[in-house]
Amino acid sequence: MPVIEKSVVAAVLEVVAVVVSKVVEVVEVVVVVEVVVVVVVVVVVLVVVVVVVVAVAVAVVAVVVVVQVVVEVVVVVVVVIVVVVRVVVVVVVVRVVVVVVVVVVVVVEVVVAVVVVVRVLVVVVAAAVLVVVIVAVVV
Repeated sequence: MPVIEKSVVAAVLEVVAVVVSKVVEVVEVVVVVEVVVVVVVVVVVLVVVVVVVVAVAVAVVAVVVVVQVVVEVVVVVVVVIVVVVRVVVVVVVVRVVVVVVVVVVVVVEVVVAVVVVVRVLVVVVAAAVLVVVIVAVVV
C-alpha cells in the first residue's frame, strides 16, 4: 500500500470540509427559500380568503340594496293604486251626485208641467163655467 502523506490527507479533508460547508450553505438557502415560499403561499391564501369574504360582503350588501329598492317600488305602486282608487271613488261619487241632481231637476220640471196643466185646466173650466153662466143669463 502506498503511503499517503499527512499533508495530502489534510488538504483532502480541508477540501471536503469546504465542500460540506458549501453544501450546508446551499441547504440553508434552500430551507430559507422553502420558508419564504410557505410564507408567500400563506399570505396569498389569506389574501384570497379576504378577497372572497369582501366579495361575499359586497354581494350581501348589493342584495340588501336590491331588496330595499324593490320594497320602495312596491310601496310606490301601492300608493299609486290607493290614489287611483280614491280618484275613482271621487269620480263615481261625483257622477252619482250629478245623476241625483238631474233626477231632481227632471222631477221639478214634471211638477212644474203638472202645475201648468192644472192652471190651464182651471182656466178652461173657469171659461166653461163663465160661458155656461153667460148662456144661462142670456137665455
